[in-house]
Amino acid sequence: MSHENERFPQPAPGHRDWYAFEALRALPRIILMVDKNPFSETYGCFDREYWHYRTIDFPCGMSQEFCLALAMAFKHPFPNNPYYGNERLRELVIGSIEFAKKSGHADGSCDDYFPFERALGALVFSLYAMTESYLVLGLQRPDLVEFFHTRASWLCKHNESGQLANHQALAALALYNVFLLTGDETFRKASDDYRDITLSWQNEEGWFQEYEGADPGYHSCSIAFLAKLWQKSKDERLVAPIGRAIEFASYFMHPDGSYAGEYGSRNTYHFYPHGFEVFADRFPLAGRIAQTYLQRGLPERRRYYNDDNRMCAHYVYDWMQSWLDWQGDARDGTLEQHRGPFTKWFPNAKMLVKKTPAYYAVMSLAKGGVLKVYDDQGPLYSDTGPIAKTTSGDVLVSHMVEDNPIEAEPATGRFSTQGKMSKRKHQLASPVKQAAFRAMNLTVGRYNPNLVRTTLQKILITGKPRTDVTFSRRVEFTDTEIRIQDGLDGSGSDAKLARLAIGSDATSIYVANSTNFQESMLLPWIDQSDSVAAFNEQRKVELPVRVVSRAKLRRPLG
Repeated sequence: MSHENERFPQPAPGHRDWYAFEALRALPRIILMVDKNPFSETYGCFDREYWHYRTIDFPCGMSQEFCLALAMAFKHPFPNNPYYGNERLRELVIGSIEFAKKSGHADGSCDDYFPFERALGALVFSLYAMTESYLVLGLQRPDLVEFFHTRASWLCKHNESGQLANHQALAALALYNVFLLTGDETFRKASDDYRDITLSWQNEEGWFQEYEGADPGYHSCSIAFLAKLWQKSKDERLVAPIGRAIEFASYFMHPDGSYAGEYGSRNTYHFYPHGFEVFADRFPLAGRIAQTYLQRGLPERRRYYNDDNRMCAHYVYDWMQSWLDWQGDARDGTLEQHRGPFTKWFPNAKMLVKKTPAYYAVMSLAKGGVLKVYDDQGPLYSDTGPIAKTTSGDVLVSHMVEDNPIEAEPATGRFSTQGKMSKRKHQLASPVKQAAFRAMNLTVGRYNPNLVRTTLQKILITGKPRTDVTFSRRVEFTDTEIRIQDGLDGSGSDAKLARLAIGSDATSIYVANSTNFQESMLLPWIDQSDSVAAFNEQRKVELPVRVVSRAKLRRPLG
């Protein structure tokens, strides 16, 4: 162990080298994922479930994104980088692009979750990573450029259902790379079109639309992708929107260096630092956000962990790019060195951020009052609302994004909302379902993938099976504590409860990048069993008032 520490010394908190340190620690897992046998038919495939375990019947096109981390490790002499100049990595990057070329569809599209999906998300992530790898390595392969041309041509003609601004921003970036490689103005124009869509989905409060609202996690991805685009294009039309986006993001970097959470529309904890590093010289907030991440988020393990087989490379190359574009002269400390107590209410996002000497709280009334509370030592309290299981087996939640009536009084600290509980959706595969789904993929889906995708989005993401059980939540903020009062009313329903709790990290829609790990997810669920009988007998119940106080909750962590 001592030898390992000598080879990979841990940087001091706040040092630029934390980006490289974290990225290089992730490289073994990424190299593990790829088929490294040049004689194999799947050489260069990063989908280990497909080529090694053989538990799925098609390769995930998104996985070929992993190549960029290898290309950058080969190219750049990051501190203590044992992969620098390793020719095998270069060969694997080329092999991964060649595999994407032969495993995708003839029209240039690729799949992500099911055959013939032709998924825009998988395409833009992999196309950006492959073209960037090509540029990083300085390759001269006309056949690969032709493949990029085909893939980008498909992207020029197709978009996706749903509003996911980060996908549009990444599409603009990927297309710009293809323009740089081909000189074809068609792709620069298409890049501009996707840029314009992205900017049109920016709310006046600074956030980018992610399905039904603001998601600070994916918001950081959009900032990163637009910043990378600006680096290449120097398009000044991007600067002001990015500045507004950075200001919005600053409220969701917590004092302990963690970022985002279940209060976002898509429940993500994403944090991509590169966009903040790129604009640190223009916007002091950007440098402070990045420095908080370097000072607290990375060294103290406050960052989120999304290191499963599908997602383990997402932020690795972003860390590497952040190390390269770190702007030491543009920094003036962390966020906490510059912000005192404040109350910030975002009426369009229906989100409150409040900082007092005792706590830092973020609440979303768009999601039934989901609330997370931190101080400079870490998470204090996490509350994703009442979650109940009925005697018939249904799970009811209050944290779906809804246009429920709210009352917001930022000046007095009083907030409330009410609405209908929804059934939690948790669809699982079965042999029969999977056989039927594959039959649909091979027939209807082959010719109309958007119909299949739209149907799945309604089932898994945007659809809300509402019930006649209603909830209410009242929250009062003072300088020293937060008081939460929940109520349930089943007078219009015959549902009876078997279990009831306040979830600390419950989510109820399918989002690939949610339900990962961040420290607040280990905060306890609060059992409400004592209220079950009262609800079943009286058809309504007021849950006990919960008081969030640093003095009561703070205890040593870890």
